Amino acid sequence: MVLGAAESGVGAAILAATKGMKVFVSDAGPIKDSAKIELDRYAIDFEEHGHTLERIMIADQIVKSPGIPESAHIIKTLRSAGVSIVSEIEFAKPYSKGKTICITGSNGKTTTTLWIYHILKKAGFDVGLAGNVGFSYAKQVALEDHAWYVLELSSFQLDDMHDFKADIAVLTNISPDHLDRYEYKMENYVASKFRILHHMTSSDFFIYNADDPQINQWMDSNKVAVSLAPFSASRSQDFGGYLTNEQLIINIKTTTTMSIHELALKGKHNAQNALAAGIAARLLDIRTDLVRESLMDFENVEHRLEFVAKVNGIEFINDSKATNINAAWYALESMQNPTVWIVGGVDKGNDYTELEALVKSKVKAIVCLGQDNAKIKEAFAGLVEQIIETNSADDAVLAAYQLASKDETVLLSPACASFDLFKNYEDRGNQFKQAVRRL
Repeated sequence: MVLGAAESGVGAAILAATKGMKVFVSDAGPIKDSAKIELDRYAIDFEEHGHTLERIMIADQIVKSPGIPESAHIIKTLRSAGVSIVSEIEFAKPYSKGKTICITGSNGKTTTTLWIYHILKKAGFDVGLAGNVGFSYAKQVALEDHAWYVLELSSFQLDDMHDFKADIAVLTNISPDHLDRYEYKMENYVASKFRILHHMTSSDFFIYNADDPQINQWMDSNKVAVSLAPFSASRSQDFGGYLTNEQLIINIKTTTTMSIHELALKGKHNAQNALAAGIAARLLDIRTDLVRESLMDFENVEHRLEFVAKVNGIEFINDSKATNINAAWYALESMQNPTVWIVGGVDKGNDYTELEALVKSKVKAIVCLGQDNAKIKEAFAGLVEQIIETNSADDAVLAAYQLASKDETVLLSPACASFDLFKNYEDRGNQFKQAVRRL
């Protein structure tokens, strides 16, 4: 039984079908025509616009989309009945011969995942990209298994992984995010992230941010068997990586050194992402010159501090993927010019006080893009001259354009989820880019 017919659900269904299992796919909403075509190709039965509970309850195994919350009626019913529920990643792993590099974190995980994948591809590895990015892990395992996989894993995916073991785990950072899914308890969210270490041994490696207080607090309180390869922006590491005097240093077997100004992506947070990616590559014995070259020629992910256009001297930046406070903090911190900040959406328990100093020093005006902006207005009233409310990408872009002057920046970095006005953060980012191009 597969709940949800998006990328991961369809992939899990295809894998089950190719292994001779009887499969049924159920989605509470509509199923895309492209997904239906794939399911029909493998003679997989499915339903949409609702769940038939009687049919679901007889399943031996249920694979759940990470997007379905624990609060959903169907999940509560299945949990109370003691039915086994796993993620697509957990379901697919036993059928794969490939080793895994797994990346999680509140911010930077997509960039780090893609950077590691870029290095491995360039080094000639047989490698797949999956999890929150790329194509379904299960579908790749079913149709073209790889020797290595680089997997971006959200806390939602990790929550339904029980026997899975990573060969290399990466934890970029932990800051408050998705607390609405974790009873608004930070300790629950932190514990979810550290599920990435389950079953790892001393022959496996854990790459982590040694500057992160939440990570350090958990590490101080819990014993781990895995071998450690930390990175830091302030302290040298005998085995791992660090930044010093605007140099990036990776100490794995030999020492790899390069200027942070040579990195493909700018900003302190991207230097940390580069350290994590470089450490993973050196643990796999990828040559230092190739690692250095790959850190220099990587192209960033769409919707993450993406330059859109310059209109009459005003720069427009799309950071729609910034769906939490910490991500918005990184974006604001990297701004060099006075900034009109477009912010708002579905609040996930945000504490905006962390952004006050940056808003005071960097932001000249705020444009709210959301249905309920009361919390944002209350947090930043008095820190900026103008706060304007809008409820469409076109209105937000036009308002920001009118507020900005030549040699200033308009930054979309919402710090919130997108589901009040948009399908997802990609839709929000794409609508923002289209609105900018219409100016």
